[in-house]
This record gives sequence, structure tokens and C-alpha cells, in this order.
Amino acid sequence: MSLTHPRFRAAAVQAAPAFLDLDAGIERSVALIAEAAANDARLIAFPETWLPGYPWFIWLDAPAWGLQFFPRYHDNSLEYGTPEAEKLAAAAREHGITVAMGLSERSGGSLYIAQWIIGPDGETIAQRRKLKPTHVERTVFGEGDGSDLSVYPTPLGRIGGLCCWEHLQPLSKYAMYAQDEQVHVAAWPSFSLYRGGAYALGPEVNTAASRVYAVEGGCFVVAPCATVSPEMVELLCTDDAKKAMLQPGGGFARIFGPDGQLLHEPLPEDAEGLVYADLDLGMISLAKAAADPAGHYARPDVTRLLLNKTRGDRVVPFSAPGVEVEVS
Repeated sequence: MSLTHPRFRAAAVQAAPAFLDLDAGIERSVALIAEAAANDARLIAFPETWLPGYPWFIWLDAPAWGLQFFPRYHDNSLEYGTPEAEKLAAAAREHGITVAMGLSERSGGSLYIAQWIIGPDGETIAQRRKLKPTHVERTVFGEGDGSDLSVYPTPLGRIGGLCCWEHLQPLSKYAMYAQDEQVHVAAWPSFSLYRGGAYALGPEVNTAASRVYAVEGGCFVVAPCATVSPEMVELLCTDDAKKAMLQPGGGFARIFGPDGQLLHEPLPEDAEGLVYADLDLGMISLAKAAADPAGHYARPDVTRLLLNKTRGDRVVPFSAPGVEVEVS
């Protein structure tokens, strides 16, 4: 009996978030979920920290200046198990679509750059956190742990995800490849920061990172990418220096095949919408026939990866023999 490979349409979001407004962001997300499903997509992927938008203020001035935005950013980040989160799960369930949401996750007094994969039944497939926030992101967000480098079996194939410059971490990428990842969600914020001054933050480098991931991993890469709206610039860029640092646009949503091929016509960088591609997971075996990085093309006798997937629990119940400890 020959294998039956999933075939389905995927959608990647290229749009500006409802910045610092969780309720409006949920409403916008539900509308995009409905639009993708109406166009026969079975997977929709959202940009990094789509809810409530990427905290660009951390890149524009001293930390003390950015603190004016932090309480609002914290309060409009998404907490799992809340009515707002349930609206997203309900939308996935209503439209029968898998949702890969990018969010600032609020947990107690801390925030995390996170991806929430919701199945078409509205149930959670995965809740992962960015393993290491990048540069000044560490003034806002906490860290994930080894359990966040995981790939999950679904009817659409084995799905995983990483955020932004996690795609520049060779060992993290290899950990995902080694778990036979077939569909990868590469979540990006926008490529309009420090234009002309930091080439590594621009679209050439970062879209290349998504494309190389597809070729290295022999997998499909769905790479949503937000835009920066004029309203966001007006709010955050209070002088000419800041306006030069953060510009409108920056949307470069892409979907790549396992051979690195771009599978759709891209949108203009200042346009909002969805890009679609039809994925046939049967293409993966052909790509990996040439190079399977964790299979026949590997040399485990020369190099191997140690992956510690232990969860980073803050409290571990412990008791002396014969003494019961109750943790609520």
C-alpha cells in the first residue's frame, strides 16, 4: 500500500496588528480566520506577537522611555484560558481550520513571545515560547525551555514553529529537523526597522532565513509577516530620529516549498492581506532524497545534538519520605 500524503491550502497573514488593543486584535484575527477558510485554506499562520503587536518601542529609545507603553502592552497581551482566548479557539472550531497564532503571552507578571497552534476542533495542539528573546526583547519577555523545540503530529502533517531570529540558531533548527518536521510556521514581526543601518534586520536576510530553513529541513515553510501601520508610526515615533528608525510597511509574508521555491505571488510590502499556497507533502520525500539533514545525509559519528526537553517549571513539589505535600 502506498502512502497517502496530506494536500491542503495554507495561508500566511501580512497585515498590521491592532496595536496595543487586544479586543480589536481578536476581532481582526477572527475575520482573517474566516477569510482564509472561505478561500479553502486549512491552515492560517499569524506573525510574531500579532496580539497585541510587536513592541517596537524597545528599539526606538532608552528603556526608561519605552516604559510608558509597557503597562498597556502587558494588559493587552493574551492569557490562555480567558474569554479572549476562547474566541480564537471558537473561530478555529467554527471554520474547521488550524490556526497558528503569534502572541505576547501573559502569564502572571511575565510576558513571553509565543505561538499557539489551535486545531480545527478548537483544541490546543501546542503552546510554545520563543527560547531566547533577541537583544532588547529581553527587557520585555521571558525565555522558553527545551520543550518549546517540539514538532506535533496533526492531520495536516507534522507541524512546528519558531519565531524571528530563532531561525538563525543552527542547533535549534536542527532539533526541529530531527523531529521530522513537515510544515514549519516561521513567524516574523516586520522588516522596516533601521533601514539602511542594520542590513541583518531587513527583508533580504530574513526572508532568506525562511527559504534556507525550507531547503535545510526539507519541509514547507509558512512565514507570516506583519506590517507597520502609519498609525503605529504616529504613536511611537515622536520625533524625526524615531521616524527614520521605524517606517511604515515591512510586510514580506512568504510560503516556501521544501526545495526552496516561492509558491505564490508576494504582496507589496505595504499591502495587507493573505498569501496562499497549495501544499503537497508528497514533495518532501523528493527533497529529502537528495539531502535529509537528520537522516541519510547526517554523520552522527562525527556530530550529534543534545536536546534537553525538560520543562522549566518554576516550582517542583518535593517532600521528605512519608510527608505529603499538596500544591494548589
